[in-house]
Amino acid sequence: MKEGDRIPEFTAIDQNGRTFTAQDLIGRRTILYFYPKDNTPGCTAEACNLRDNINGLSAAGYQVIGVSRDSDASHRKFIEKYELPFTLLSDKSTEMLQAFGAWGEKKMCGKVSIGTLRKTFIINEEGIIERIIGKVDTKNHAAQILE
Repeated sequence: MKEGDRIPEFTAIDQNGRTFTAQDLIGRRTILYFYPKDNTPGCTAEACNLRDNINGLSAAGYQVIGVSRDSDASHRKFIEKYELPFTLLSDKSTEMLQAFGAWGEKKMCGKVSIGTLRKTFIINEEGIIERIIGKVDTKNHAAQILE
């Protein structure tokens, strides 16, 4: 995926077990962020930074949606624990992650593995990707988005 592309078709499950598709993004500006795992330090910092800045993001016209491979039950607990005011989607199959290019090889502590790549997509009302943030600053992510 690159800037200017239309978002791919996808189906995922939200934290309440409801089906969510690409069509659900049409009509609203969206921050779609992909992250590796609920309740890990970097992912928690990122989610809490978005939570703490939700008023500014909303004022700029954005809805926030996070995506990881975690289950809808894990997402519910993560939302409750940190009072996250946005939707989290479960993509256990990695089909959505792969479609957005947020699944691949990554290096951590000298080890190479395949997994979720932390990426954020800024999407307009028509479903066009306006911007991709590939180097996410988890503690200051809202500022990155709004700059």
